[in-house]
Amino acid sequence: MRARLEAGDAFSCFGSTCSVFVIGDGDCGRATHAVGWARRTLHAWHDRFTRFSPDSELSRLNADPRRAVPVSPMMARFVSAAIDAAEASDGLVDAGLLTEIEAGGYVDHLGRGVDLGAALRVAPARSPAAASPAAAMSRVQVADGVVRRPPGVMLDSGGLAKGLFADVLAERLGTHPSFAVECAGDVRVGGTARLPRPVRVEDPFGGPPLHEFHLGDAGIATSGIGRRSWLDDSGAPWHHLLDPSTGRPAYTGVVQATAIAPTAVEAEMRAKAAVLAGPRKATGWIAHGGVVVLDDGRVHIVHARDDRGGTDE
Repeated sequence: MRARLEAGDAFSCFGSTCSVFVIGDGDCGRATHAVGWARRTLHAWHDRFTRFSPDSELSRLNADPRRAVPVSPMMARFVSAAIDAAEASDGLVDAGLLTEIEAGGYVDHLGRGVDLGAALRVAPARSPAAASPAAAMSRVQVADGVVRRPPGVMLDSGGLAKGLFADVLAERLGTHPSFAVECAGDVRVGGTARLPRPVRVEDPFGGPPLHEFHLGDAGIATSGIGRRSWLDDSGAPWHHLLDPSTGRPAYTGVVQATAIAPTAVEAEMRAKAAVLAGPRKATGWIAHGGVVVLDDGRVHIVHARDDRGGTDE
């Protein structure tokens, strides 16, 4: 039996940390090459999809005054994924709220950071989010490499793009016995051998890990209000998960959700929808297993309702 050798790398990207691990079947050189290719690809996507650079493709799309804008195949794929996420989440996950996010003060990589516990103490009364009757993504279309939307509708790549990136890398890395890709919190694992890999769920309040899943072929994503919380100019707490119906930060009673799904982009959509839906409906979005954390510190481990995704231990 040939030895299985793993190559890996962790690096800064997307304002956070990304990592790629690939197990080669007796050929570490091939695995090392794959890891290097994945790292270069992620850095290239960062440059094209960041909203913090006016020269990125995303920023140029958002600033373009035309109703129909030709885009790259990867940008078209992201816009399509954003449209699908809005439809699948009944409008809760809306990638067209960039204007509202920036109006709240999130105009750099970190905002003016504030501790999650401190933010919750001064946050408004908890209420589930709702879709907007004039949802931005309902006015966006993409076909034949052209994005059509009313000028002024600005897209935020956010977590959906990172989930998509992990899935696209998986399309090429899937020929190896095993791989794991993390794009700033969105994870995709797979490979021909379907080797189980541990994936830990962190505590948004800073405690020890809450749970560990073992996944052989799945996507998993965590969405929450802890890592991107800040105070606006009036001293009010904000974060990047907005209620589409108000354009304001959603304080629903759920501070973090982790979702497993067949793909990372679906896991990202489900995790976001669970946070926005609030405690009563959150677990309904975690169809393949996951974790829901409430703002009072309670933790709910959700088991899969079917055999897709993975098993937890």
